Amino acid sequence: MPSRSQPRDYSSISFAATHDAEPETPKELTFQAVSIGLLIGCLLCFANLSFGLQTGWISMMSLQSALIGFLISRMLPIPLTAQQIIVVQTTAVATGTMPLAAGFVGIIPALKLLDETRDGSPPINLTWLAAIGWSCSVAFFGVFLSPPIRKQVIVNEQLAFPSGTATAQLIAVLHKMPPPDTTIRRRIGYSPVEEEDTDAQRTDRDNQIEESRAPDSLQSEGWHALTSSFVASGTLTLIAYFFPALFSIPIFGTYLARQWLWTFTPSLAYVGQGIIMGFPTTLSMAMGMVLGWAVLSPLAKLSGWAPGPVGDMTDGARGWILWTSLAIMCADSLVSLLPVLAEYVAGLFPRGGQRVKEDYDTETEDRLVPSSWVVGGLTVSVVLGTLLVWVVFGNDGIKPWATLLGFVLGGLLSVLGVRALGETDINPVSGLGKISQLFFAWVQPGNIVANIIAGGVAEAGAQQAGDLMQDLKTGHLCGASPRAQFFGQLIGSAVSIVVTTTGYSLYNRAYVIPGPSFPAPTAYVWLSLARLLRDGQLPENSAIFMISFAAIFGLISGIKTYTAQHQLWYSQWIPSGVAFAIGFLNTPSFTIARLIGGIVEHVYRNRYAKNRSDIRLIVIASGFVLGEGIVSVVSLVLKTSGVGVASCWGCAPGLCGGCE
Repeated sequence: MPSRSQPRDYSSISFAATHDAEPETPKELTFQAVSIGLLIGCLLCFANLSFGLQTGWISMMSLQSALIGFLISRMLPIPLTAQQIIVVQTTAVATGTMPLAAGFVGIIPALKLLDETRDGSPPINLTWLAAIGWSCSVAFFGVFLSPPIRKQVIVNEQLAFPSGTATAQLIAVLHKMPPPDTTIRRRIGYSPVEEEDTDAQRTDRDNQIEESRAPDSLQSEGWHALTSSFVASGTLTLIAYFFPALFSIPIFGTYLARQWLWTFTPSLAYVGQGIIMGFPTTLSMAMGMVLGWAVLSPLAKLSGWAPGPVGDMTDGARGWILWTSLAIMCADSLVSLLPVLAEYVAGLFPRGGQRVKEDYDTETEDRLVPSSWVVGGLTVSVVLGTLLVWVVFGNDGIKPWATLLGFVLGGLLSVLGVRALGETDINPVSGLGKISQLFFAWVQPGNIVANIIAGGVAEAGAQQAGDLMQDLKTGHLCGASPRAQFFGQLIGSAVSIVVTTTGYSLYNRAYVIPGPSFPAPTAYVWLSLARLLRDGQLPENSAIFMISFAAIFGLISGIKTYTAQHQLWYSQWIPSGVAFAIGFLNTPSFTIARLIGGIVEHVYRNRYAKNRSDIRLIVIASGFVLGEGIVSVVSLVLKTSGVGVASCWGCAPGLCGGCE
């Protein structure tokens, strides 16, 4: 029996025989694996940049990256191993999530909205080279934070990281491997478990092993589903570029469409995103949409609190309900972080008589990231990042000491964000970003530029460390080398600096950002909070709604966190505050499409899915997302080349992209 001070690693049992039988394991960080990861990641990067500028929401797509990587690798003379597929996935995620990590869907557009009279600074439009410098300053900090956090939350505490665990189970199915054992978690606050499995656990594992015998036809079926959905989504997107009314359908009549923005965008990409998000999340978004756009928006407009056009983010109803959305996001994120913070602090002070865990890891030293690399990398990334931010924005923008403080705060917030992600599968970067803004309003008062930039630096580390931790969880369950994943993350982040900056520059040249086609709603969240902290002025009668909804969703978040920790079945049906608030930020058109996707996922999973290894719908959803994301680049080229829409027939003023 293993000792309690160093418990047996249940998550690696499935692969112990493989390692014993093959002492010379195949090399994981290969040219093929990194190349495929970069290819998938670049596609995801363009897709996330487009969707992020439209709705403020991007997809990590780790499971989808692993799936697509598997399908591509089957075309190679020697297919990639499961561990190499994890390197593919890790590289792809690091590449694809840079639009959010570097702030291209929020912070950078927010700086463009500055008004010199109101904010004390003229609008800041970064050149391509300046944007490269900014991206380099925040691209690697979170990567170097990952190795030390990994050991604590994945190895010692064995937090769930649901998305990372689901990806590991998918990889096991695709490679016909025994499924990773995820039925046991040892961590602070959970009751001790017995060494022997219960009958129910053994039965569940037998079922998983049976499901892991994936059919040999998966490759051909997967490619057919992926290409068909990709072509369908891409074709619809291209047609909608020439005929914009197709993506702006007045489902409740012309009056509600023109005056109150109730339109429907039949985008297959957003349907695919809804499938990936799942029904509970999309339902929370839809509830927020109904309350925000069918109740609060008309109330603010008809009461005279928001006299401008409904869609105006300054004095219109959309700008008015933004504040309630902001209050909900902050309350939900902060309350969900409280038990995580309390548990972390409790872990620092073990009770009397409690044995302290020994310092161990499930990997050998040659597969881990050396501490000297971590310390050196963090030092270089912080020093270089501080210098680059000073070069890009100057002393008038932000002082170097404030940037340095932003990195320190980012490191602290990363721990909270990662732990929240491990528990709930949600990285509360929106709330963490607001915490950083509140802190810098006190540190450097009155400077809106510094508030946004320093908050972005802190948020970048938390967001990147959290998303990459899901991949490390997958690697832990499937026996992949943390060092190989670390290199994949560095390579993906480095390449994505150029890809993301170039993509944003092209969008910025072809479209007005923020504008009708790409409203960048999170940019207004950043700027509005910075202005509030500077001026203390709220729109008329918005304060009472902010306080009321913050209190309501603080309570809801507490209940949701409690039920999730105790693994109660109904926890997933308690509304998510962040998702609910996103329903306020986005116009109904995108939320309706995501809700359709969530309903499709729910019906398919409960009525038509053969078993838990049935991934057909995931493949189709991935094709939908990638199809529109990639064809949007074609639309961008057409727009830049001067090729406009074919007809604006049926378009209401300000509702159709390309006809504004």
